[in-house]
Amino acid sequence: MPSPRPQTIDPVALQAVSEAAGRSSDIVGDADLTVTGVTLSTFSVRRGDLYAALPGANAHGASYAAAAVREGARALLTDGRGLELAREAGVDVPAVVVVDPRSVLGRVAAAVYGTGTPGGPGVRSFGITGTNGKTTTAYLLAAALEALGRGTGLIGTVETRIGQERVPSARTTPESPDLHALLAVMRERGVDDCVMEVSSHALVLHRVDEVVYDVALFTNLSQDHLDFHDGMEDYFAAKASLFTPERSRAGVVCVDDAWGRRLAAQAGVPVRTVSSDPAVPADLVITSVDGPAFVLEGDGVSLALRSPLPGGFNRTNTAVAAAALLVAGHAPAEVARAVGAEPRVPGRMEVVAAPEGADAALLPRVVVDFAHTPDAVAAALAALREGTTGRLVAVLGAGGSRDPGKRPGMGRAAADHADLVVVTDDNPRSEDPAAIREAVASGARQGGAELDVVADRRAAVEHAVRAAGPGGVVALLGKGHESGQEVEGVVTPFDDRVVALEALTALATEVAR
Repeated sequence: MPSPRPQTIDPVALQAVSEAAGRSSDIVGDADLTVTGVTLSTFSVRRGDLYAALPGANAHGASYAAAAVREGARALLTDGRGLELAREAGVDVPAVVVVDPRSVLGRVAAAVYGTGTPGGPGVRSFGITGTNGKTTTAYLLAAALEALGRGTGLIGTVETRIGQERVPSARTTPESPDLHALLAVMRERGVDDCVMEVSSHALVLHRVDEVVYDVALFTNLSQDHLDFHDGMEDYFAAKASLFTPERSRAGVVCVDDAWGRRLAAQAGVPVRTVSSDPAVPADLVITSVDGPAFVLEGDGVSLALRSPLPGGFNRTNTAVAAAALLVAGHAPAEVARAVGAEPRVPGRMEVVAAPEGADAALLPRVVVDFAHTPDAVAAALAALREGTTGRLVAVLGAGGSRDPGKRPGMGRAAADHADLVVVTDDNPRSEDPAAIREAVASGARQGGAELDVVADRRAAVEHAVRAAGPGGVVALLGKGHESGQEVEGVVTPFDDRVVALEALTALATEVAR
């Protein structure tokens, strides 16, 4: 689904586009020609657009320039090779040519949509980064802002929300043309605040260029995305770049891990630190824990808060959201009142309701979570273990064409916390599913749990539901909110929540006989 665009926009001349791109850009053709939008995709071209034809890993975007022009694009932003390809294809519209068009795309999009600094988008913005907890923290913060009566937008892994409008997300952080268009839409509709997940990919690939967040938030850092980053230092450097004056004005940093403590020490903007461990020095510390209730105190404030979601990690996510509101200038009393408003976070510790009419006491509880790193798997299962009287069964695989180094660690984390681990397929993508399963299973064999390997994910869910028994808990990990499974470039419908309900319904029918 194409990303929303503002209804009205002032035409911008290519001369202004070139100025935004920088001194090294050249205009080929009519510099006075105007554009009214920017896009990277021929599927989302609107009449009057500037089509950004970027070099890619498999093909150059200029190979599709003719299609973009047929759909209404009036000009191109590309490099020298892109211009050659476009002209060879008979595309003769004006072009802004620059050596590295991706590196200037954010500046260009901001210029076209009027959302760039220093004026900014006219919407207060919160940017959340970290390996785990970005989505949940975003929903917690958005719910609190709404409880304060503020019009709130949300951009993240699951969806984009603008008021009551919801659009499924293609990636955690949109490409810069879509992002700046969304900010312009929010401004046009009178949105007060935008809460946004900011991935390390987005920071490296210039997707959030020309966005200066009012408050940047850091949750944690652990192994992930090392297929993209050159080691943990490179991964950390990408995250840390959010806490510079070019990208944010102030920050909140959770210092529960060594990466957070290092970030707090080197941040280029003022930060307030948060810790769940009283032994770790921080500005705000979680104390007086009583189940979901806790006190966040320090810096002269003492807030009695309650996490609306299970697990110690969600208490921390709640505390980070509360700290962000304090940094943004909200009074402690306001924060205490607003934080804890229960959000529905799709695919994050989401309980699958028992079938209608079924006796829930005769069935296991099924929880779906997006956990896809060793730390996240461990945290989710530790949270579910609390209060569980029966068997804890973990179902997980690992995504193909993604960081392979974390797979054994995910299996080991599951086996350290669950009674039974069922290793199955996640999204194998272009990799051999059996090899991925074996990598996860190799780690699981190092733990103390029973291990079953069931290739078909539907069969794995059905097996886990039956194996857990009454009073047990089944944790379906890795896919969370996703509604499809990708194998060899083909995505087929598959939603863990739907499949789990079907498995529960079948079991309920059997036990009722």
